[in-house]
Order: sequence, then C-alpha cells, then structure tokens
Amino acid sequence: MNGWNRFNQVATWMVKIAYLNVLWILFSIFGLLVFGLFPATVAIFTIVRKWFHGEKELAIFSCFWSIFRGEFIKANGYALLFLAAGYLLYYDFIFLQLNEGQLVFLYPIFIFLAIVYIVTLLYFFVVYVHFDLKFFQTIKQSFLIAAVSPIETLLMVASFFILYWIVRLIPGIIPLFTGSILAIVITWIGHRAFAKIERKKEIRS
Repeated sequence: MNGWNRFNQVATWMVKIAYLNVLWILFSIFGLLVFGLFPATVAIFTIVRKWFHGEKELAIFSCFWSIFRGEFIKANGYALLFLAAGYLLYYDFIFLQLNEGQLVFLYPIFIFLAIVYIVTLLYFFVVYVHFDLKFFQTIKQSFLIAAVSPIETLLMVASFFILYWIVRLIPGIIPLFTGSILAIVITWIGHRAFAKIERKKEIRS
C-alpha cells in the first residue's frame, strides 16, 4: 500500500509538472514569444516557489493566469532590457569577428560582459519572484548573488547543459518537462545560494 501511495504521489507530481510546462509553452506562444516568454516564465517560477514553500494544492491554471496577467507589463520591461543587451552583445561579437586582427584587446572585455549577462539572466527569475525589489535592483542583485555564489552558478550552467543533452536524446520531453524541470532545478539552486548568503550575514552579525 505504501509503495502504491508513493507511486501515485510521484505520478501526480509528474502530471502537475507536465501541466505547468504546457501552460508555460502555450502562454509564451499566446504572447507571440517576444511578449509572452518573460511573463510566462515569471509565472512558472512563482508557482514552483509556492510549491517549495508548501503550497502543494494550489489551482495551477488560475494561479498561472493571474501571475501572467499581473506581471505582463513589468516582466516585458525586463524582457526588452535583456533583449537590447543581448542584441548589443551579439552586434559587438559580429563587429569583433569582422575586425579580428585589429581589436583583439577588446575580446577579454567582451567575454567579461557576456559572462555578466549570462549569470545575471540565470538568477534573474528566481531573484525576481523571491524578493520584492525595484526594477534595477533586481538586475543588480541577480548579478551580485551569482558573483558570490560560484558553486551554485556553475550548478545552474551544468543543469542547462544536462537538460540540453537529455532533450537531444529524448526530444519528446520538450512539451512536457523542459521549462518546469529547469525552473525547479534553478529554484532549488537559487534557494541554496540565498540560504548560504543569509548564513554568512548571521555569522558576521
């Protein structure tokens, strides 16, 4: 009986995770990707955070829709910021490639800026849903937490590569698990980083 209950519990959670992932994809498409991706991702991270804090029985669709609608404008403000920064980095990369022999000294600067961009984006969603910060404070804290949490940052990067490898092996999991599983993993790693920072603060105080 215990074995059956455990199996039933695992199956229930797999259905919830798959359902959340489908909502993430549909709402991203609903917003034509450009305007839907960030609000949908904020929604998926918010629900995962609620799960981590013990809210296991929440109504997934109504919660997702409420967050998507409520965060639509603000989340898209961040989307435009990251999109613009990503475009500038891409443009700089192309420019450096075209002038490779003359601007070699700029490569370290480009690599540094690219790393700052990537690690900030890695932490952005988990920081956004966990803390109540002003617009640019969220960006700043995302980078600072990444900078002082090298192990967690490497774990996040590794999780992306592992998921990419799994998707290459089993492409059929894309509509069912990719976004939600990644949100769960990043939330777990992010909370680990937050806890370590809090412990350091307590020791210093």
